[in-house]
Amino acid sequence: MKNVSPLTALLIVAMFLIAGCSSIAKAPDSEILKVRSADGSLIAYGVQGQGETTIVFVHGWTCNHGFWKPQIEYFSKNYRAVWVDLAGHGLSKSNRQKYTMSSFGGDIASVVNKTGAKNVVLVGHSMGGPVVIEAAKKLGDKVIGIVGVDTFYTSFKYPKSEEKIEEFVKPFKKDFVATSEGLVKSMFTASADPELIESIAKQMSAADQSMGISAMYEIFRWNAKSNPSELEGFSKILRNINGAPTGRELPLHESVTLIKGVGHFVPQVKPDEFNKALESITESFGAG
Repeated sequence: MKNVSPLTALLIVAMFLIAGCSSIAKAPDSEILKVRSADGSLIAYGVQGQGETTIVFVHGWTCNHGFWKPQIEYFSKNYRAVWVDLAGHGLSKSNRQKYTMSSFGGDIASVVNKTGAKNVVLVGHSMGGPVVIEAAKKLGDKVIGIVGVDTFYTSFKYPKSEEKIEEFVKPFKKDFVATSEGLVKSMFTASADPELIESIAKQMSAADQSMGISAMYEIFRWNAKSNPSELEGFSKILRNINGAPTGRELPLHESVTLIKGVGHFVPQVKPDEFNKALESITESFGAG
């Protein structure tokens, strides 16, 4: 790199860093659409593919729709695939101060209603699990299936009391970036791609901190109050795909399909195996 100024060199490095994150951050090849949620927040979404069944992909805490890129590309060949950025995430704006699972569910309901979809399969990863349950309550018989992804019937023990919740959230208030990165990196197995781990950790830790902290409180409060009673109400249409890091784990519920050798980020680390499992589940709902 002869005769390259320090500024030019810095720009080149920055370009490489951005390219390294593009596998997750880049939007699928669909038009970016917008709809107002119940509280006026402007929600970004996209629609790709065609079919009688619409699969709606809902990301997790401090993530964005780009995390579903391999799934949007795969399922849009035979279904109508919809991605959504929840309020305060990705390309979506927010008018809210409190990020409850119900308000996020309203974001999804607004998108589904705007698309006119009737045979809907809601797929929610991590925080997206409670979100799609809340969305299903608002959408009624438009929903033919719900798929939780490493969110229900896992080994993670949610804090139940307000005291325990406060204890868990406290480090995020002190140093959101470092604590978020540490949490995210702990959710992968040793065999996961280091570049993918770094990309996901950097993106999630760069999310809006006030939103992230509020949403974390609300995830735990939802689980303390609603789980498992909310799940039982949807048992006929609820299925789950969870990670099995050691490969020796057993399903904690009959509705669970396990993907061996992967941690929390199942769709991102093992997209092919995940897509096949989700396709089989979707077909079991009578989707076409």
